Amino acid sequence: MPTDPALSGQPGVPSLLVRRRIRASAARLFSAWTRPEQLRVWWGPRSVVCLGAEVDLRVGGGYRIAHRIADGSHMSISGVFQQIDPPDRLVYTWRCEPGPAVDELVTVRFEPVGGATEVVVLHERIAGDRLRQSHESGWVGCLEALDEFVAEPLSEPV
Repeated sequence: MPTDPALSGQPGVPSLLVRRRIRASAARLFSAWTRPEQLRVWWGPRSVVCLGAEVDLRVGGGYRIAHRIADGSHMSISGVFQQIDPPDRLVYTWRCEPGPAVDELVTVRFEPVGGATEVVVLHERIAGDRLRQSHESGWVGCLEALDEFVAEPLSEPV
């Protein structure tokens, strides 16, 4: 997918758009995305192990997700929630550690379509094409894992 400056409104600044239709309600998917106990189970592509997740779900609240990646190294993603519109939309900053000391921006939309929901991830302000390619691979894997996770029944109410 080529870089589309129109997505970020900043010419030359990489951004990406990833989507997946998942057979679950927007409310179920929003819950899976924002509840730490659920994030710990599904977050990340298959090659990533989620070691922990913290979420303070309020505008101005933060989140942090710790990982062990395929080569055995550790990284974390953290940021601050800018918009929260359950169960339709989340907007938050994104920073990888280790990584560039730049806040990227992620918007996640949960759009009902028939008996399913289209999950749309717009990731903006990415610090280069190489990192953009890595994010794209990660988001595709995350959405696959989310799809598999919600296909299983929950042991507790949403």
